[in-house]
Amino acid sequence: MSAIIAPSILAADFANLQRDCELVNNSQADWFHLDVMDGVFVPNISFGMPVIKAIAKHANKTLDTHLMIVDPDRYIKTFADLGVNVLTVHYEACTHLHRTLQAIKAEGMQAGVALNPHTNVSLIEDTLKDIDLVCVMSVNPGFGGQSFIENTYKKVRTLKKMIMEQGASTKIEIDGGVTNKNAVQLVEAGADVLVAGSYVFRSDDPTATIAGLKELAS
Repeated sequence: MSAIIAPSILAADFANLQRDCELVNNSQADWFHLDVMDGVFVPNISFGMPVIKAIAKHANKTLDTHLMIVDPDRYIKTFADLGVNVLTVHYEACTHLHRTLQAIKAEGMQAGVALNPHTNVSLIEDTLKDIDLVCVMSVNPGFGGQSFIENTYKKVRTLKKMIMEQGASTKIEIDGGVTNKNAVQLVEAGADVLVAGSYVFRSDDPTATIAGLKELAS
């Protein structure tokens, strides 16, 4: 089965958001990846609820929302009401991760956990069966267009082994610096979802770039 391709809307043209949403709808992409940053957990601010509400109006594919914020529990219900399908919180931002995961699922969403580059995958071993998706950050969170961290391959292989050993159905998502240069290696290492932002939206032909990634990931 080919990997899921999730263009990151953070890299889209916000003056032409509807156009770029339609582009993703009409492409071979599978998901919309939405990055929410608060300027506290990460040194940047992105977009919040009004923009997600606008995207949801036009998007006809899975909304995969990545919260790079402190105290994400406050907003779980709000994101569910906006139509988010997958809600990912950062391991580093959750004092009571298990409780947060249960709260996400109680609102009918799939629960994801993101890990910063320095965070060891072993730290989620005890909650793995409650996690639908692990977002492995392959750059430091907060800004688009960064270079891919090579240690990611090893991390993905370790995580895949852990998932297999537990008989879990957890998907592995890679976020940051994904291009045609590393897509094949990432899928071979065990990745199920590839997030691509600048690589897609700053290319001459985003639709063709998405199709190329999809082909490499199959």
